[in-house]
Amino acid sequence: MENAQSLDAAVTSSETALLEATWIRIRDRLKTEVGDVEYRTWLQQIVLGPLDEDEIVLFLPSRFLRDWVRGQYGERLQTLWRQESKVIQRVELQVRKETTSPANAAGGGASAATSATASPSPESIEAEVPNARFPTHEIRSDLAAPLDPRFTFESFVVGKPNEFAYACARRVAERPSSPGFNPLFLYGGVGLGKTHLMHAIGSELIRMGNVSVAYMSAEKFMYRFIASIRAQSTMEFKEQLRSVDVLMIDDLQFLIGKDNTQEEFFHTFNALVDAGRQIIVSADKSPSDLSGLEDRLRTRLGCGMVADIHATTFELRISILEAKAKASGVAVPSKVLEYLAHKITSNVRELEGALNRLIAHADLVGRPVTLETTQDVLKDMLKAHERRVTIDDIQRKVAEHWNIRLTDMSSARRARAVARPRQVAMYLAKQLTSRSLPEIGRKFGNRDHTTVMHAVSRVTELIEEDPTFAESVELLRHMLEN
Repeated sequence: MENAQSLDAAVTSSETALLEATWIRIRDRLKTEVGDVEYRTWLQQIVLGPLDEDEIVLFLPSRFLRDWVRGQYGERLQTLWRQESKVIQRVELQVRKETTSPANAAGGGASAATSATASPSPESIEAEVPNARFPTHEIRSDLAAPLDPRFTFESFVVGKPNEFAYACARRVAERPSSPGFNPLFLYGGVGLGKTHLMHAIGSELIRMGNVSVAYMSAEKFMYRFIASIRAQSTMEFKEQLRSVDVLMIDDLQFLIGKDNTQEEFFHTFNALVDAGRQIIVSADKSPSDLSGLEDRLRTRLGCGMVADIHATTFELRISILEAKAKASGVAVPSKVLEYLAHKITSNVRELEGALNRLIAHADLVGRPVTLETTQDVLKDMLKAHERRVTIDDIQRKVAEHWNIRLTDMSSARRARAVARPRQVAMYLAKQLTSRSLPEIGRKFGNRDHTTVMHAVSRVTELIEEDPTFAESVELLRHMLEN
């Protein structure tokens, strides 16, 4: 009997260890996908629960968090568990009360003047966020999210696309509330470094001392505001926010359409600026392009320093990868870095995520990083970044190559100088797109699908017969795919 019990305990312990290892992998993937700030805000508090046949239970500390995670990440969590485990088919999110809560105090300072504005009702503010349940506990003093210690000015790789924004951020960190730099508005696409610069400013100001800094996403600002209304502690919320020396709000575009929250932010903005405090804001568009914001708020945001961060260049992506690879201590060949910089152009976050996966694979498996292992380990990510070639792209590129008019692609002209490039374009359309033969024919002047079939056959023959012609077609294919 004792042996049987010992065996059962060993099996249970083994299953638990396996589940925990699987959960660690899933958490790492989530952190890579959503970013550190969003992960800490919504997903870090998830606790692994028991396995019930093919269903895994995950616990969250409140109904609000459970409902939010279920709505925003429920499907993704289920997909990741299914990918990692053959046993688990469903994910159940449940509420379990926390015994402790992290304290991320933003710090205090001299209280700024508060504007006595009437607060909207809980019902009207809840209408801004449908299908969400809000906590009823009192607003806490830890309004600000923690700053990531990795995001410093020293770790920020500067290049032509971001050098102006970097210089503005440095200036504000050295001399907050300088004339012309309050507010500082940073804007640019996803994963280009806005959040990194905001964390770097906050860390530098705190390092200098005697400065209280509050950093939070616009989304968190809204939920803290809602919570204060439900807890009837709006004045406490206002006083806490308006007592800081520097207020940083990330992803302001989230407030578009949230009229009541915009109203509160506008008054907080005015109170801090009037008291000589620094405001730093980021968004995905410039103030003038944020059409969903109130005019008075959009105007105030644009009255300071507006700095944009452009899409990364190949040279900047290489510099970022080299810096990250050097910091990791893992040898990554230059041809691998060039390959990644060439293939992943959307944003820096995904670029770094790809490199992190490579480094982790090399560390866990014990094999060096090569171009072959890169293509194998990152095949899912690389596939997502493959360029979607259109027939219009093909026609334009082929017309440029043979110096003919774009309209000749769909014209009735049969001269060889026009017909041959047209055939090549049809061939490439069949090779590089998922369009059917009739669809391709329609894009070339409503030609019959048999015409497309003949063009594909003829170009295939010429490629085999004429090396020069084959080289031209291969060059066009390469330009279109890259």
